[in-house]
Amino acid sequence: MAFLTLDGVTKSYPTPQGRHTVLRRIDLIVGEGELVAVIGASGSGKTTLVSIIAGLVAPDGGTVRLDGAPVTGPGPDRGMIFQNYSLLPWLTVEENVQLAVDAVAAARSSDWRRIRARHFVDLVGLAAAAHKRPRELSGGMRQRVAVARGLATEPRLLLLDEPLSALDALTRATLQSELARILATERRTAILVTNDIDEAVLLADRIVTIGGRDGAVIGRSIAVDLPRPRERRGLSRRPEYQRIRRALMDQLGNAHGEAA
Repeated sequence: MAFLTLDGVTKSYPTPQGRHTVLRRIDLIVGEGELVAVIGASGSGKTTLVSIIAGLVAPDGGTVRLDGAPVTGPGPDRGMIFQNYSLLPWLTVEENVQLAVDAVAAARSSDWRRIRARHFVDLVGLAAAAHKRPRELSGGMRQRVAVARGLATEPRLLLLDEPLSALDALTRATLQSELARILATERRTAILVTNDIDEAVLLADRIVTIGGRDGAVIGRSIAVDLPRPRERRGLSRRPEYQRIRRALMDQLGNAHGEAA
């Protein structure tokens, strides 16, 4: 059953040469509990797409509905995790996460909110660093805090906008595995924006491509029929992985050709 529906979503911005269309009649359906990856080159409209779903940007045309209700602005039913950490430097790990808990559970007791924040800190493997401040953490640890904070609002839809792209390759690979574990534990509906095919295959239930010359459109949906839990090691040798990768490369190549 459709949980998130985008129907004919269009977005353009003014430029000195006239209006530039970023998204052109985007149609997308996401089922409840599904993790859909949106993959495309830089500048293909991925961030604009998730910003519209988050209610941070209004589309020029079309509709976005979450569980049947129109999306007209930001709301606590949607959480967003960005590639930059945006942590408050004077607060500890636990305090940064508790800010998110406080925002959505102000009516609860302070003890309940503290225990809840600690739960999400533990979930991302930062219990030993709970009382450290961001300057004392590595980039990977800071991104774990950002993930914990995004989950702590307990959104019905989690939007991940290239959350690992700023990390080095080794840290990124480690956090991809951690993110797979966390999302499997939480089983939230999620949209992952990425430009990394391996990351999309490792994490997603389904992958769509985005790109085009006259405003990006969504390509054909590709199901990831690989059993979970998935491990990076040996994944590339699986015939199903190779089939998915070829299909994605074909779609991305076609989109790039249209944009040339």
